[in-house]
Amino acid sequence: MLDVCLLGTGGMMPLPYRKLTACMTRFNGHSLLIDCGEGTQVGIKERGWSVKPLDAICFTHFHADHISGLPGLLLTLGNAERTEPLLIIGPKGVERVVNSLRVIAPELPFPIEFYELNEKEHVIEMDGYKIEAFYVKHNVPCYGYNMIIPRAGKFDPVKAKENDIPMKYWNRLQKGETVTSEDGRVLTSDMILGSPRPGIKLTYCTDTRPVQTISEHAKNADLFICEGMYGEEGKEKKAREYKHMTFYEAAHLAKEADVKQMWLTHYSPSLVRAEEFMGKVKSIFPRAKAGKDGKTITLDFQEE
Repeated sequence: MLDVCLLGTGGMMPLPYRKLTACMTRFNGHSLLIDCGEGTQVGIKERGWSVKPLDAICFTHFHADHISGLPGLLLTLGNAERTEPLLIIGPKGVERVVNSLRVIAPELPFPIEFYELNEKEHVIEMDGYKIEAFYVKHNVPCYGYNMIIPRAGKFDPVKAKENDIPMKYWNRLQKGETVTSEDGRVLTSDMILGSPRPGIKLTYCTDTRPVQTISEHAKNADLFICEGMYGEEGKEKKAREYKHMTFYEAAHLAKEADVKQMWLTHYSPSLVRAEEFMGKVKSIFPRAKAGKDGKTITLDFQEE
């Protein structure tokens, strides 16, 4: 299962009731952070979660409302005596940007590893899950992310016997191991398992115009967290000018991608009560919800 928490839902500037953009996930003892705006650490504490098992931070882009919380978070990790490497993923220049912010956090007891996004699409596999990064359309290089937890097929005893796989190897193969048998054969899990079953998929996308690549990558997502910068009427021109989205453009993307549910996030400071605009949003995509700081869900594998 995958725990997902919207730590902050604000864009541009923090407000007394709305922290800046960040989302945290937990899976099998591992945590992942997408963006790290001002207030991220407070949001983690309020949720009762910990930064200690944090494996990676994925940045959509390098505007201040998405990265301003990073120096403090790094210092907190250092004060917790972390020694394990931290992976930071982001668009071209990520190492330069992060090291510039580290002027106030120069000495850390753990190494930082960098993964620079310089293609339209990237796939990173780690700790049993897969991160997909895909290029979107903002006024600086910007990426959306998929977090996917794959699920192997069911054990098929008939298939195992057809492939002449001794029973003593079944358990190890079901765990994904590759085994060399006593007669020198290389045995793999696909020799005893059926077709892969549907896994869990989270799509996160913010600071972009609505482009086709978003709906393509969000296809059938269990949860689609999408920017809704503007809900008020008459903001369409401003959204186009600053390369952002309205609530209604996000809803159309969710409908096209046929996601199971959508949460809106990254609200303009001028937008006080997002819920006021959800009626029209739901007329486009009924499974839409207004995100808010601390909103949490546990996504589980589908029952067959």
